[in-house]
Amino acid sequence: MSAVINDSARALRVSQKAANLDALRLEAAPQPQPVAKPGFAVVKVGAAAVNPSDVKAALGLMPQAVWPRTPGRDFAGVVVDGPSDWIGREVYGSGGDVGITRDGSHARFLVLPVAALRDRPRSISMDEAGAVGVPFVTAYEGFRRSGMPQSGQTVLVLGANGKVGQAAVQLAAQGGARVIAVQRRAGSFEGFASSPVDVIDATQGDIAARVRELTNGRGVDIAYNTVGSAYFEAANKAMAKGATQILISTQDRAVPFDIFAFYRGMHTYVGIDSLAMDCIASTAQLDAMREGFERGTLKPFPVARAFALDEALDAYRLVLSGSTDRVVLRP
Repeated sequence: MSAVINDSARALRVSQKAANLDALRLEAAPQPQPVAKPGFAVVKVGAAAVNPSDVKAALGLMPQAVWPRTPGRDFAGVVVDGPSDWIGREVYGSGGDVGITRDGSHARFLVLPVAALRDRPRSISMDEAGAVGVPFVTAYEGFRRSGMPQSGQTVLVLGANGKVGQAAVQLAAQGGARVIAVQRRAGSFEGFASSPVDVIDATQGDIAARVRELTNGRGVDIAYNTVGSAYFEAANKAMAKGATQILISTQDRAVPFDIFAFYRGMHTYVGIDSLAMDCIASTAQLDAMREGFERGTLKPFPVARAFALDEALDAYRLVLSGSTDRVVLRP
């Protein structure tokens, strides 16, 4: 069977590293509809988030990225080729390989293994489904590795204003844990949570001391550190005996580490790299959260703006600027 020609179908292509966004060359190249080989399916993309990792990979900051390729890790769309029982079904997902070591979702069509297909929750929109992937998969994998939050526990989320932080708060609250959110501003927690959240303003005083006050001196069971080095010491000092710190990112690679406090505290450190999880593993993690999305204990991020492929550079620039807005491409 030959490829289907669709003059309006295009895919973003990056061919080489760039020093910055001004030097980045994003080509919207024509894309014939692929033909699904056995074991694979073709998804017509309806919405695909622009994640910070997508932009960094496009610039060449991810060493495992291949060239040339189409960027984009998250996706939602409709299956248009593949096994007959999947044709016409709306799906969503993510992957550490998608858009990094294989062509991604910033395109009209995306080829995926059939094992990576999962039905989109009907309680969320196509745009929202295309924007939950990386943050929720990362947050979930951290908790899966550390032990899912549960009633009676206290979870500290550092960098709670970021998207992974917001997802971690939601998952901890859904599990029944008490949640303490650290954000760099005063006021209430700005994201959704299915139970009340205590907030610490990181710009005001000693974070660990405030955590100890809130927990009557005990500390927290899980410290989800979405920032890394900036909060590493505070998280250590805020941890109860036997607690775990989850790390997904950092600014500085080297940090002061008190080995005595580590073993006397019986602490555990869990490192998460969502890029190591392919689309089959990532989408399975995402689907494990389906029930929460369906019953409303988990909510997708509001999508602030949708961009066409011709506006992709504007979307990339907005994300790289540090904007907390969730944006998608509609290829």
